Amino acid sequence: MFYREAGDFKTSYTEDNQTFPIKFDRYRYYAVLVFAFAVVPFVINDYWVNAVFLPFLIYAIAAIGLNILVGYCGQVSLGTGGFMAVGAYAVYKLMTSFPDVSMFIHVILAGVITAVVGVLFGLPSLRIKGFYLAVATLAAQFFLVWLFNRVPWFYNYSASGQISAPERTVLGVPITGAETAPWAAYLFCLVFVTVCAIIARNLTRGMAGRKWMAIRDMDIAAEIIGVNPLKAKLTAFAVSSFFVGISGALFFSVYLGAVEVGEVFGINKSFLVLFMVIIGGLGSIFGSFAGAAFLVLLPVLLKNTLVGGLGWPTDLAAHLEFIIVGALIIIFLIAEPHGLAQLWRVTKEKLRLWPFPH
Repeated sequence: MFYREAGDFKTSYTEDNQTFPIKFDRYRYYAVLVFAFAVVPFVINDYWVNAVFLPFLIYAIAAIGLNILVGYCGQVSLGTGGFMAVGAYAVYKLMTSFPDVSMFIHVILAGVITAVVGVLFGLPSLRIKGFYLAVATLAAQFFLVWLFNRVPWFYNYSASGQISAPERTVLGVPITGAETAPWAAYLFCLVFVTVCAIIARNLTRGMAGRKWMAIRDMDIAAEIIGVNPLKAKLTAFAVSSFFVGISGALFFSVYLGAVEVGEVFGINKSFLVLFMVIIGGLGSIFGSFAGAAFLVLLPVLLKNTLVGGLGWPTDLAAHLEFIIVGALIIIFLIAEPHGLAQLWRVTKEKLRLWPFPH
């Protein structure tokens, strides 16, 4: 009965077109932000940060980036893992070369470098699409992993071939390295998630988003009505790669601390982020969060329930996770292509009419 539009009047186009036109939605959004920034940092511990919150926040940024490219612009990409590796190695080189520069600047510049690389690998999208574009981005995935393994300059000629994040601070608080407090790492990633989500939401609602969706729906018709395919596709690749690069930089520097590119940023990472977008919902910012939350929480839930509670073998629980994810992808692609975001949208529509049947 509380989810109603009665009395919620709009007196301008700006109010009518805002992200949350219903007052209850706006209050809920503000409440979630306040809770995330002001309450969660004081109650979480190291386990919750490393097992749930950091993976969720970082994968949410990657899913937003891929969703812009695949869900909004319709350009299939299987190179997300490679672009995350670009962000990780870019932030590593920046951290070691410019130790006095703010970590915020390092992460943003890593995203910019990844955007440039994404544009270069997005050039084939001007001539090919669909399956052939997926193969081209898959080639980018393998090439980037090979490049970071074969060129010692990227890992500063380390004998092990790994890269390790040096300790860096923000306002005197360590956010990378062994001395990092759980709440500091959480807040650092949360700031990036919030800003990236706001930017992505406004881009997709504006002129750039409408151009991307026109290209996605029918590129020939979009070109006839004045949309420049070159600019639209390359901006989608640039923005998508920027977000994915930020997620890769955070994944290496804040979450793991040390990585080996073949193990961490392999093809499995690309498919994992793609599955988040499919399950969460193509063409939806909320769907990116929902898909990331689902695929981060599912292994934790299965491990605690089946392994910890029922005593199942660990490998059996891991295989069951693959079965559940695969089955859900098939179900969503057939029954509900817009994923969890559409289910949430339908639920809200029902709440707006409840208890009336129509």
